[in-house]
Amino acid sequence: MLQKTKRKKNIGDPGKRLIVGITGASGAIYGVRLLELLRDSEIETHLIMSRAAHMTLAAETRLKISDVEALADVVHSNQDVGAACSSGSFQNLGMIIAPCSVKTMAEIATGVTANLISRAADVALKERRRVVLMLRETPLHLGHIRSMAAVTEAGAIVYPPVPAFYSQPQSIEDMIDHTLGRALDLFGIELNLVKRWTGEERRQKAPAKTPR
Repeated sequence: MLQKTKRKKNIGDPGKRLIVGITGASGAIYGVRLLELLRDSEIETHLIMSRAAHMTLAAETRLKISDVEALADVVHSNQDVGAACSSGSFQNLGMIIAPCSVKTMAEIATGVTANLISRAADVALKERRRVVLMLRETPLHLGHIRSMAAVTEAGAIVYPPVPAFYSQPQSIEDMIDHTLGRALDLFGIELNLVKRWTGEERRQKAPAKTPR
């Protein structure tokens, strides 16, 4: 199965490649916004969307599948387990799954890879590359927690998209961008999305001392 490639960047720099998975968990906007943010950066994005992600995209946004695919540099079919990113010889920074379903996390945790998303993540882990799973599920039962522990022991980072409020977000978009900025920090990618905590905020809000 052929991959769709849009050559708008210097395709081929292994130090600038990032695999982006989008599954059917709620929160499709995280994956879409991530691709938007990386579109004009030096990062070469390799997108894989599950069939369930297509349904979630339709339910949560007004975007078409083609709209999302147009944001990526390279698009792989989730059924194409022979794609370039299914091999450890395909050099890259790692993989982020945004959002990540419990099903996908469980597949990665057990090594039972039924599609390209879980296969690419499994390969990244065996090559000791960074894998970030933006898990979208709550509340969690014990099976979920055990899968989270197992995948963490395998080397992945479970990163639920929990918003930070010290940055005083003014919109949902602010929350999403800050969360994605913190996720990209894990790959050493800086897009100036994060309002860094410096401690100054605490000092500015501290009550003035009463002079003696």
